[in-house]
Amino acid sequence: MKNLKVIAFTHKNVDLKDLGNLVICDEELESRLLQLKAIFNTSEIFYIGTCNRVEFVFYGEQDLNDEFKNKFIDSLGLVASESQRLSILNQVNTYDGREAINHLFRISCSLESLVVGEKEILSQVRKAYERCRCAGFTGDFMRMLMSSLVKTAKEVYTQTDISRKPVSVVSLAYRSLRDSGLGTSPRFLIIGAGETNQNIAKYIQKHKDSNFVVFNRTLEKAESLAKELNGKAYPLSELENYKGGFDVLITCTGSTSPLIDNDLYQKLLNGDKSKKTIVDLAIPNDTAEEVIKNNSINYIEVSSLQAIANRNIQDRYEELVHAERIIEENIEEFIPLLKQRKVEIAMREVPQKVKEIKSFALNTVFAQEVSSMDEDSRAVLEKVMNYMEKKYISVPMVMAKEILVKNSGLQ
Repeated sequence: MKNLKVIAFTHKNVDLKDLGNLVICDEELESRLLQLKAIFNTSEIFYIGTCNRVEFVFYGEQDLNDEFKNKFIDSLGLVASESQRLSILNQVNTYDGREAINHLFRISCSLESLVVGEKEILSQVRKAYERCRCAGFTGDFMRMLMSSLVKTAKEVYTQTDISRKPVSVVSLAYRSLRDSGLGTSPRFLIIGAGETNQNIAKYIQKHKDSNFVVFNRTLEKAESLAKELNGKAYPLSELENYKGGFDVLITCTGSTSPLIDNDLYQKLLNGDKSKKTIVDLAIPNDTAEEVIKNNSINYIEVSSLQAIANRNIQDRYEELVHAERIIEENIEEFIPLLKQRKVEIAMREVPQKVKEIKSFALNTVFAQEVSSMDEDSRAVLEKVMNYMEKKYISVPMVMAKEILVKNSGLQ
């Protein structure tokens, strides 16, 4: 376990723009890892690269001192100025032994993520490991580590509430929209085709029988989003002329003043008196106060959603203590399993060695005596030797495993 090492560049210490210099592209991954494996003489290595972390996990005897960190940074071949390089060097985190295991477990359980409790990191770690495993960069130790890591993460996600309450404003908006009761085949009027509306579109795509219309200042962006939704696109300048009606109006634009005043809203209603839902995710809001006051509206807006998101984030942080307890329990389980596996590997040669000793004894050391024995005596001797061979193989292995499991301090 003491040979497990982690070199980590994360959002906690490294500017996200600088992290981009550390990412290894897919096309170069195998050649770069092969180079690192050779330079540092590591038996196993794998790489984790996400939008907010770049980490190298390897198994080796190196001391993670300043000299090693310097050499490691140099080996990455960064396209960066000397000042950027020095900045990254000062911000790198290193872990080894039990601390490294704890760090990897915390990553996979999303305790170290920008948003605590987001499950995506587990699949990212598994995918990273699997690619390196298929390329032959990992072995028995990483296999056991990954198995325990996945087991731990699943326990954290199922036995705690760390990921159950949404903290994304977009996901909260959709949940509120869904809970309001959309009915069958709702008509969606979407104003704005920026990132926020693109994200909420991923949720409302589930309503495949619905009608979608997208308005945006840049028609090309409206057309792109409408294509995803199998809907229609129009320039924002045509909004006041739209007579197609709607059940849900979703808006998020960069306007600095309310885009939807009461006159425009009445034009969009076109005489419809039924209650509508407005999802306003713009800051400042796209919907004028007069629209909310003078019409029958279920109004979902970003500030109230953000308040819910903040409470949910706090609830997730309160679950950290439970998640950390599960991680600690799994580390305590993993250590004796690892030691037992080390014994199994070390004992792999025992059966062959015992067979060689038996053969040498019968055919060389005591060859003359054995040859002078009658057939029945040789048969009895063979039975005795076979019995002793089995015991000499099984007994030491069982005893060694028991000792290692009981004595957690044995190295």
